[in-house]
Amino acid sequence: MSKQTMGAGDLLVRIGAIVFIVGAVGTLATVAPLLLGTHRLPTPAYFVSMLMGVGLALALLGLLRSALAQRRPEGHPQA
Repeated sequence: MSKQTMGAGDLLVRIGAIVFIVGAVGTLATVAPLLLGTHRLPTPAYFVSMLMGVGLALALLGLLRSALAQRRPEGHPQA
């Protein structure tokens, strides 16, 4: 394991990546029946595929938070 401490936004990026992967798997699961000509999945399966966008948004927020933390001077307290 690495001994580095997690920076601001790192947890959001990791959670966003996991949610994105779950959404990507959901997207593949909902598109596959359409391409194979089988029966469509129920509506909640399509909601799972929407997690892909939510995961991307979380990861981008984490990156933004990390970038803002690096721009902030070390000696000045956060407002």
